[in-house]
Amino acid sequence: MACPPAAQSSPPRQPSVKVILASADVQRVVDRIAHQILEKTQGAADTVLLGIPTRGAPLARRLAARISTFEDVDVPVGVLDITLYRDDLRRHATRAVGPTQLPPGGIDGKRVILVDDVLFSGRTVRAALDALNDVGRPASVQLAVLVDRGHRELPIRADYVGKNIPTALTESVKVTLAETDGADEVKLFGGAHL
Repeated sequence: MACPPAAQSSPPRQPSVKVILASADVQRVVDRIAHQILEKTQGAADTVLLGIPTRGAPLARRLAARISTFEDVDVPVGVLDITLYRDDLRRHATRAVGPTQLPPGGIDGKRVILVDDVLFSGRTVRAALDALNDVGRPASVQLAVLVDRGHRELPIRADYVGKNIPTALTESVKVTLAETDGADEVKLFGGAHL
């Protein structure tokens, strides 16, 4: 008696990965944001860039360097740690509190541009605004992000956006930078393919 053929199982689905920005693209996007900042702020007068760790801090330094290259203007750069201001502290593992480093001239009366890698729900930016309130009183606050992926939960929008990437909630955007990860790239993870 012949045995029935063994049931063939299909291979497991692998999550799809799509490179949205390669290294050269990231550099072009940073250059474009730097030009937009110069244009919108009339030469970056009285402007301070504050990077939100982890990847917002090196992005802020890159923007300041490019602004300096384009217009020979030195824009002060700092780092704004938001760890204690997050609304998800109870949901996630304990994180180390990082240093907030304000530029020597501080932020009082200045235009502060918060810099981050990805804008998603808006909760990170809300935490940054709360943290900013505790360290000074800027004249105005703007936001620069490398990627805006949508799905806002709070009424927050970026003033400077490198790339808008429409995403599904099941997808995720991963930014890597040379300073923190060894390479510049933006990838979209999600969906599935055979």
